[in-house]
Amino acid sequence: MQTEELRDFILDKIDDIKARDVQTIDVRDKTDVTDFLVICSGNSKTHVRSIAGHVAVEAKHVGERPLGVEGETDGEWVLVDFGTVVVHVMQDSARDFYQLEKLWGH
Repeated sequence: MQTEELRDFILDKIDDIKARDVQTIDVRDKTDVTDFLVICSGNSKTHVRSIAGHVAVEAKHVGERPLGVEGETDGEWVLVDFGTVVVHVMQDSARDFYQLEKLWGH
């Protein structure tokens, strides 16, 4: 899957499970680590874990395995790394504290 197709697939799967405040940031001109950040909010630890888990499982079904998943135990902020697209699923408190949109110039 091309990078933009993967990003759009992830956005669709995030929408399936009702993530809130979804933002996509193109960071290709800012870093070599990834191309896109997808940031969204969940209503609770369980919701955050469910969103991240749904994205990872659905991606595996189409042959896109995440390189890594971090933060599932805590559930405040779960990161799903697909290489060219990195997904950040956060509770509002973590999102307000870390302000990734501001950090990456969105």
